[in-house]
Amino acid sequence: MGSETTLFGHMSMGHKIGQMKVTLLTLSAALAALFAPAAFAQDEAPAETENLQASVMAESVPETPAAAAYTPMAPTEGKGMPTAFQDDALKSMTFQDQYTETGAYALGMHDYVLMPTITLISLFVLGLLIFTVVRFNQRANPTPSKTTHNTAIEVIWTIAPAAILVLIAIPSMTLLARQYETPPEDAITIKAIGYQWYWGYEYPDHGGFEVVSNMKKKVDALADGEPYQLAVDNRMVVPADTPLRIQTTAADVIHAFAVPSLWFKQDAVPGRLNEKLIEGIPEGVYYGQCSELCGSKHGYMPIAVEALPMDEFEAWILEQGGEVPGAEVAEVEAPESEAEEEEPTEVALAD
Repeated sequence: MGSETTLFGHMSMGHKIGQMKVTLLTLSAALAALFAPAAFAQDEAPAETENLQASVMAESVPETPAAAAYTPMAPTEGKGMPTAFQDDALKSMTFQDQYTETGAYALGMHDYVLMPTITLISLFVLGLLIFTVVRFNQRANPTPSKTTHNTAIEVIWTIAPAAILVLIAIPSMTLLARQYETPPEDAITIKAIGYQWYWGYEYPDHGGFEVVSNMKKKVDALADGEPYQLAVDNRMVVPADTPLRIQTTAADVIHAFAVPSLWFKQDAVPGRLNEKLIEGIPEGVYYGQCSELCGSKHGYMPIAVEALPMDEFEAWILEQGGEVPGAEVAEVEAPESEAEEEEPTEVALAD
């Protein structure tokens, strides 16, 4: 009996301990269920707040269309590039079509002043030679003339050349003055730097970044529909119909930045900064080359100028990591206007 009592006693004690464990577990579960929603709510509150703030910001900021990535403009056949002899023999022997005001003036001077004058002088001299050979040869004139002076001829050959020089001088001086016209203050500055043997284009007005330009391989140039040995991987991108201040310099030897269809040629000298104006040019691609013997790869320094509309030019500037001056001013003015609008609200809350 004693042993059984002891056994039942141990069993009753174990049963009580089990009940106590069950009770503790039940209380723990109840407390967890009671406080868990508040804890979860505290964890989720920042996320909900961030979502609410994001939705408010999205509603307050107007949607703007994403700017399209820059794609090099396809060149126009015959525009801004030389003409092959096989395509047009006559055009291949004269100047390219001009796309600046100065270039158009210079081409007009060449076509309507110089060429007629040179042609007339050449024909006149040729006629005199033929007349002299026929009229004063030994068979036609066995006794040579002993005339030493002729006043009329001397007056003519003095006045006529002077008149011809004046005729050429007036448009020549006008062209010279136009070629060295000072760029206006609002002209966009682009610095062309000559290297052996490639070009670099720096944009001082747009953050000072530099674009390095090398000649394309023949396969890539032909695949892109561009003339071989004139196509480049990175063009000098400029805004169309806008005055340009082109500065030239060099890092090693003397180069020359030349784009024939823009009537532009300027030496790039190490340690010296030359400057010249290009008036607004229409949209398009214009090709040129280094025009100063600068080493063994002088013939592999092509130039490609691409003129884009102003909005596309500014998008290209931002894509290159540069800065648009007008956009910076707008960003500075915007917070000030917002602060002025918020001041009445703060005063109202204080009252």
